[in-house]
Amino acid sequence: MNKLYKKKHELWLHITFASFAINDEEIKSRLYDFSLIAFRHMKWLGTDILCNAQDYNYDRDMKLFKRHSVFEILHALVTEIKETSALYPQSILGERMGTDDAYLLEYLAQILHNETNNKEVTAFNMKRKWLDKNLAQEQIDALTMFLFEESYKEYELILVYAFMQARTDEALEFNIFQDLIDESHFHLKSFGNMMAKMGILALPRELHPMTYIIKDLEKFVTDGIAEEEAAKVMCKELSDAIKDEELSKFFDFINFQESYHIELMKKLL
Repeated sequence: MNKLYKKKHELWLHITFASFAINDEEIKSRLYDFSLIAFRHMKWLGTDILCNAQDYNYDRDMKLFKRHSVFEILHALVTEIKETSALYPQSILGERMGTDDAYLLEYLAQILHNETNNKEVTAFNMKRKWLDKNLAQEQIDALTMFLFEESYKEYELILVYAFMQARTDEALEFNIFQDLIDESHFHLKSFGNMMAKMGILALPRELHPMTYIIKDLEKFVTDGIAEEEAAKVMCKELSDAIKDEELSKFFDFINFQESYHIELMKKLL
């Protein structure tokens, strides 16, 4: 089960980052929907493992290869899905995961059947340009640094909150963790798509176990509030530094959302 959890974690990332990398809005949207299903599979698997008096971790071996076409990405994704599906147990959960993946494979087969879908992938070209805007180099550098740091932070928070959510019986805690997980999914999606548009899409670094094995929940929440405050400062600085109204408004929007995250975490305290 631990091997399966690891493969499912990796498959969630494969589907998620495939959705970021592909430019076609319809394919991107459908893949992201499937990535959220894969994340629910992770949640259910984790619950099963804990119910059987075992445990799981967030170790992973996967790499995000720089592929240059939609079909290259989708063929690799098909392989990952089949390898993961082969590990599913003979159980109700195993059947659910298997039928979900079978439908995803059917969808991918439809896309791969039509050669017109095989467009160029620019998510890894390192162009470091924001759409058709002529941002100054220092603004591009600031945006690049922000996206790398914040995409890792959101990935980390998704997994840490999910780890703690699986271990609480308190309804208030469970619901707050769920809100924070959902918000971090949205932020990761936003930042991942922005990285892809700039040609700098990359996988967040792996989590160290001490990141998510929380011994002191109160200290974790207090530190988390401080981290959200720091993120707010970064958003404000970036909003002020980038001379683009659309981007500035986006980072103000993220900044205001971080304010509410702080209030949610204060409820935990």
